[in-house]
Amino acid sequence: GASKNINPEVLKNVKIKYLNPEYVLEKKVEIMKKHNLTEKEVDLVIGTGYAKARNAIVYEALEEKIDYLLFWDDDEYPLAAVREGNHIRWIKQNNVLQHIKYIENADITYGYRCGMINPLPYVKYNEIITEDIFKQFIEALENEVISWDKLQYLFKNDSGIGFADESIAKYEKEIETDGIVKEDFVLGSGICLNLTHIDKIPAFYNPPEARGEDTFFSCSLGYKGAKVLRIPVYHFHDVFLKFTFLMQEKFPEKLKKITTDDNGIALRLKRTTTGWIKYKPLMYYILDKKNYKNVINDAKEKLQNSVKQMSTAFDDCDLTNLPVILEEYDHKVEAHYEEYKETNKIWDKIKKEI
Repeated sequence: GASKNINPEVLKNVKIKYLNPEYVLEKKVEIMKKHNLTEKEVDLVIGTGYAKARNAIVYEALEEKIDYLLFWDDDEYPLAAVREGNHIRWIKQNNVLQHIKYIENADITYGYRCGMINPLPYVKYNEIITEDIFKQFIEALENEVISWDKLQYLFKNDSGIGFADESIAKYEKEIETDGIVKEDFVLGSGICLNLTHIDKIPAFYNPPEARGEDTFFSCSLGYKGAKVLRIPVYHFHDVFLKFTFLMQEKFPEKLKKITTDDNGIALRLKRTTTGWIKYKPLMYYILDKKNYKNVINDAKEKLQNSVKQMSTAFDDCDLTNLPVILEEYDHKVEAHYEEYKETNKIWDKIKKEI
């Protein structure tokens, strides 16, 4: 069905496989038998949902004897948006070719992102949502992709668009091609895995119903000793799917700013903030265990101070349950940490046997 929108010339040279939920269910049974795993063990690694679906794709690629696997989300376009005064200049990007150029000598390559960097609309301040309220809300959510400073940078020109560095967009920026990157967060899209080095590729994991599958993948890279290269190429992130015309090569000089009034924004914001809050405890438990309690208590307080006010920005987006969710996932953080470790342990067993 979905292939009807694909150029027939592409279909002549490309094999397309859809890993639908029914197929994944069959694959889980097969993996369970082949690798002598219990249902509970295989459920940790393979399935539906952000992390388990990625693991299913990696497993399928290994069985297909694919050398290099590039993850590419459907809300990211092969374009770089470069600022020229008050206008945008668009530079097409050879994403696939750039990854192929570098991946042979690395375990993982990933590029840069421009466009709507985070799924947060432009917020207009008023008597209820003051700058301080919005700041507390963002600081409560803070993780490796969002912070108050990053948001201020994006909104400083009233657009919310992250622009590309022209030297990177034109592939002119030099990159480090030796050494091991131990503390680098890779993005889930625009990430290429060298499956000929599968021993260096950890499992994807996220806490139940959370996001963060690329975050926890990144947390495992150090102990795997993975060589990670950030390569000169951009994806344009269209997080709210408001700029799909870009893929028809309609390149405007300006892009409309996304605000809280736009259709579909409230639902996406609700899903995103919930997903972020659900993985925040485990992220800080892994990365900064010493300060974990201080970080989470600070986030709880700032959420309590801001969620009622932030909810008034939307007719249909109630954010007031975020403190309750944070409390729940804080309470379960040690169990999620054990799950995270067990997932990688099972994944390592599967990799050795495959």
